[in-house]
Amino acid sequence: MAKGLNKVMLIGHLGTDPELRVTASGQSVVNFTVATNESFKDGSGNLQERTEWHRIVVWGKLAEICNQYLKKGRQVYVEGRLQTRSWDDTKSGEKKYATEIVCSDMQMLGGQREQGAGQGYAEGGSQSYDRQPAKSAPRDYPQGGNDYPSHPSAPSGPMVESEKDDLPF
Repeated sequence: MAKGLNKVMLIGHLGTDPELRVTASGQSVVNFTVATNESFKDGSGNLQERTEWHRIVVWGKLAEICNQYLKKGRQVYVEGRLQTRSWDDTKSGEKKYATEIVCSDMQMLGGQREQGAGQGYAEGGSQSYDRQPAKSAPRDYPQGGNDYPSHPSAPSGPMVESEKDDLPF
């Protein structure tokens, strides 16, 4: 019996261009945000719209692909797992928390028009990229000018085929 399931699937638009960093161990990591929109009718019958913002973290070769091909506004499918990090703020001394999605799979959605100029694809459509296992587990984000402190847990190593469950929905 499974001990638990931590899986996130999103379709949304990039709110920022990906920011590529390289860890001290040479591991690539990219961060960006994705916005998802929801429409619903409130108690009065008025149509309401709500936007939810999601922090995305991508490691390894997939991070480099995201950095190269994704741009702000691009529609994307992201699959991964939720992870919450905590750290002590150096200025205020208070404990800070961030919940983010550690991406293991990404698909670019939309046609050629949405890809932006110079994206290197001859045809529109979607491309899918699976995360490549990291050679060594990354330990820290690089120092200087970023809002991400040390990263307490890196990708959990290579996924074996039995861990990649195909869900029927």
